[in-house]
Amino acid sequence: MSVNLADYKDVWVYAEQREGKLMNVTLELLGEGFRLSRDIGGGSKVCAVLAGNNVDHLIEELFHRGADKVYCIKHPLLERYTTCGYTKVVTEAVKQYKPEIMLFGATHIGRDLAPRIAARLDTGLTADCTRLDINTADYIEYLNKNTKLNTESLKEHLEDKGLKQTRPAFGGNVMASILCPNTRPQMATVRPGVMKKMDVDKSKKGELVNVPASLSESDIRTKVLEVVKEAKEVVSLHDAEIIVSGGRGLGDKSGFDLIRKFAEKVGGVVGSSRAAVDAGWIDPAHQVGQTGTTVKPIIYFACGISGAIQHQAGMQNADCIIAINKDPDAPIFEIANFGLVGDLHKVIPELIAQWDQT
Repeated sequence: MSVNLADYKDVWVYAEQREGKLMNVTLELLGEGFRLSRDIGGGSKVCAVLAGNNVDHLIEELFHRGADKVYCIKHPLLERYTTCGYTKVVTEAVKQYKPEIMLFGATHIGRDLAPRIAARLDTGLTADCTRLDINTADYIEYLNKNTKLNTESLKEHLEDKGLKQTRPAFGGNVMASILCPNTRPQMATVRPGVMKKMDVDKSKKGELVNVPASLSESDIRTKVLEVVKEAKEVVSLHDAEIIVSGGRGLGDKSGFDLIRKFAEKVGGVVGSSRAAVDAGWIDPAHQVGQTGTTVKPIIYFACGISGAIQHQAGMQNADCIIAINKDPDAPIFEIANFGLVGDLHKVIPELIAQWDQT
């Protein structure tokens, strides 16, 4: 169903918070939303929509991180995330204020919440985007080819700049660009670690809009009885400045003992390829790649990783990539800044020894 595009404005970012702390992907999306809103022009703003209870302390941080406006939805029943409760209040806010673009992090919560809101709004949603652009030319070309708008009507829409949403498709072998020309808002989930945060500006102020939440216990069909956190090694790949990843070339599970030793020596965290995870050598929380975590560290060590395109999609934006592999034709060397051809079981101990001498 087509809508009046002129009724919709601004870029909204869902400010995901857990236990009163903003997720890193929220800060990344605010930076991206700021860029998109300025590309749109015409006074477009980047706005954060913050839902929860006792979250007032996060409002100032959102302004400092780039938000021009914060829509705050508070209610005791929003203390913990529930699909039904959050879907209802955020959907009602979207219907009332009509954002042109709405972005979510591709987290467990974002992947649960975004499609439900899109379904209630009868609009499209592109999942796991790795790039977003405002592209008038592609948008108008699509309108010309695929809609019934006549020439005069098209002229009225020349200032409507569509969101071009890019994501991997067909196992990461192609990049698909997707447009949503006829419905609003244009919605996308974005992988954590892909977009760039804005610098903190503590002098920045913004507009606060308190949105009343119409919510009752009957609206929430599930009840959270207890939250049990799994006792396992904590992996913070998103925030790591140095990552040492191991792949099939390690030979077996014991190879990660060497990787952990190397990571500890250089002050990094341990990552892995999908092949190592599938082999049961390491927990899936360490996986880097298209089906794992997208990372952007300062230094990324790829040890015994051939560099399939799915893995490259998750780490190619690292500032410096150092590859260690005994196969000189491994694809990883095509994107590496530095390459060491040799047996990692000999190369890494030598690197550790050299590090001890510095």
